[in-house]
Amino acid sequence: MIESAMNKLVYKKPGTFEKNRNERLHNIIFDHVEGASKEIANEIKTLILEKQQQNKPCVLGLATGSSPLSVYKELVQMHRQGLSFKNVITFNLDEYFSLAPTHIQSYYYFMHDHLFDHIDIPPENIHIPKGHMSTTEIEYYCKSYEDKINAVGGIDLQLLGIGRTGHIGFNEPGSHVNSLTRLVTLDHLTRFDAADAFNGIENVPSKAITMGIDTIMQARRILLMAWGVNKADVVAKAIEGKVDSSIPCSYLQQHGNTTVVLDNEAAAEITRIKTPWLVGSCQWNDQLSFKAVLWLSTTTGKPVLKLTDEDYNQHGMSDLLNVETDAYTLNIKIFNKLQKMITGWPGGKPNVNPDKYPERSQPNPKRCLIFSPHPDDDVISMGGTLDRLISQGHEVHVAYQTSGNIAVSNQDALKFVEVAATISSNTNTRIKQLKNELNKGEGASPGRELLTLKGEIRASEAKAAVRFLGLKDSSIHFMNLPFYESGKIQKLPISKDDVQQTVDLINSIQPHQIYAAGDLADPHGTHRKCLDILFAALEQIKTMSYAKDCWVWLYRGAWLDWDLHEADMAIPMSPSQVLRKRKSIFYHQTQKDGVLFQGDDRREFWVRAEDRNNANAKKFKAYGLADYEAIELFKRYEYKEAKHK
Repeated sequence: MIESAMNKLVYKKPGTFEKNRNERLHNIIFDHVEGASKEIANEIKTLILEKQQQNKPCVLGLATGSSPLSVYKELVQMHRQGLSFKNVITFNLDEYFSLAPTHIQSYYYFMHDHLFDHIDIPPENIHIPKGHMSTTEIEYYCKSYEDKINAVGGIDLQLLGIGRTGHIGFNEPGSHVNSLTRLVTLDHLTRFDAADAFNGIENVPSKAITMGIDTIMQARRILLMAWGVNKADVVAKAIEGKVDSSIPCSYLQQHGNTTVVLDNEAAAEITRIKTPWLVGSCQWNDQLSFKAVLWLSTTTGKPVLKLTDEDYNQHGMSDLLNVETDAYTLNIKIFNKLQKMITGWPGGKPNVNPDKYPERSQPNPKRCLIFSPHPDDDVISMGGTLDRLISQGHEVHVAYQTSGNIAVSNQDALKFVEVAATISSNTNTRIKQLKNELNKGEGASPGRELLTLKGEIRASEAKAAVRFLGLKDSSIHFMNLPFYESGKIQKLPISKDDVQQTVDLINSIQPHQIYAAGDLADPHGTHRKCLDILFAALEQIKTMSYAKDCWVWLYRGAWLDWDLHEADMAIPMSPSQVLRKRKSIFYHQTQKDGVLFQGDDRREFWVRAEDRNNANAKKFKAYGLADYEAIELFKRYEYKEAKHK
């Protein structure tokens, strides 16, 4: 149960959640979204049951977007186990203006699809702002929405998400603390973030109906959810910054009963998480010491070996020197750790002292299995390392976990169909069917034939990319995991088939190394699901004899990169290798020049990759190491601890 009192915190781990002077909003941090969502759902369940015992309605304010999805899933499961919603009255926060309830992107559609159609709430108890009305109706309608909330005694518990502009509901920066339900103009960034779902920002409504700040603040209890690293910056501002209309979420600091519920990624920029030594005394260990020294080097602008006792003392790290004796000894320890991370031999350098390298020298050559969530993540995130593994004689396999079909635009698909039609004189029945479907337009739901074609396009590009690096076709595996094949951005739940297919592939190859995407900032969750599937598979195979000698390396790069203090292996690239990586990415033609699902970073993927790889190299140079052109980073994963969530 989440505590309601403002000055108390639930302690998930000893010492993790101390209150400190930096924070102005009560918050709880969970290791996983699933655990956080269960806690939220449990609080809602408890409130519903309490109101049932009192023979009173339970009034809930509900949110939309990706954040509450896992909460709604838990509530649906609770209903299946006997929880009734007949005494529940709901008021949704907002709705896009101009969208009819039947529109697939309307919040009316969203709420019924994910919650209301699966529980026993009376239809007359459901209130969702009306988006489809004339401008002359708006003022009266908004007042009536407020009146309906007041008529049932106000909202008992309000569920909120937070946008990257700091908005709650659709109360964008500049919203007044006294604002009520009204028509608002959406911030460009908010519309930008919704562009993928609408197949382009030009299709995203520019206005919305939203509860006001004052409407939200009248709720007796508020739970705000934030998941993922993309929310980390704005979460830190809301929790630690001053109340400011430029960050509307900060108004919640003036509410007496608000809890912000976070996962580890969303909490990453909070001071006690990012730089705990600035808050109070720390329980120092090797990992925290490494992080702190790199931070100090960056903050002072000095290479690691030039840091002094005075630098440590002036930046709140004197107690670290008490643990490590003096700056000189600590600096050498950290410098040596940085130096050991760098290797040009990702599969291990033969016939050397293994203590000096991040990977084992034996066996050599190794069998390497690279998992790629989409058909281009391998070359985007670790193209240089893949090139090295192949050129150094290792047996390399690449497994594309999903088809990536929904990321191919209709215009790109049409080009392939037209070429095929030219070759076949337009007599092929499948070509005619595809042309008819493509003529429906970009926003139409694709049929299975079109999805198959788009998957084939992605597969042909993936083959071309790794063939360029020297990989044989027999080493390329297209898994087409079932969870992805919904034809929509929202994917299907992970199934036993997803996990078993992964187990079978690993068992067939029996690799010494596995590389997998640890990039959980993917805005649509495909990377996270692919990683969860791999973890579940590893849990099943960990007792196999070959698995004891199999190391797992996690890469990033498509959406963000590892911080240096998180990484365990750094693979440097020469200028010529950077160009080879770039060319391999270019083979993914449908993912260039206007990608459908690009996220909040509008650079092309090859530009992101080069910028991040170059930035990694500059960091090593700033810490006092050699000056490389670019570096790819990897974190070793101890999969014996993996559990299927």
